[in-house]
Amino acid sequence: MSIRTILHYPDKRLRITGKPVKEFGPELHQLLDDMAETMYAAPGVGLAAPQLGVAQRIFIIDIATGEDEASELRVFINPEIVETQGSVVWEEGCLSFPSVHEDVDRAEWVKVRAFDKDGQEFELEADGLLAIAIQHENDHLDGKLMIDHLSLLKRRLVHRAMAKRAASDRAAE
Repeated sequence: MSIRTILHYPDKRLRITGKPVKEFGPELHQLLDDMAETMYAAPGVGLAAPQLGVAQRIFIIDIATGEDEASELRVFINPEIVETQGSVVWEEGCLSFPSVHEDVDRAEWVKVRAFDKDGQEFELEADGLLAIAIQHENDHLDGKLMIDHLSLLKRRLVHRAMAKRAASDRAAE
């Protein structure tokens, strides 16, 4: 396992649409292990393969937020949100937008169909943080980012802050 570099906005690779996974084998398992190690080290509750520059339809989620909660890593391969209900505003963060937290309107409840790491299909119904995380990470697979859910004014402010951060990071290298 190894920690990989998480792409930060405005990196254009974050806008690439993920391609469906066709092979469920050792290479996929290595990628999933690396994604988990990267997500936990960041730390975050979710990570999509495109955030690592891997254009595949894969994301992982673990919503355990405290040491007293049991960790439950969930793997979603070739996911499809098949049903949504309700609406809720949730303050979201994103590993590709360090230090940015914004209110985003999402469905309150989702049903998702996906494959696990071994290629077994499953369906999952979720609400609360898990539903939000599923929608957020699924957006990454389509090249859609948290910033796309913001008003034009907030989008411009976040864009400027992230562009300034990117320039500062490049100057420090």
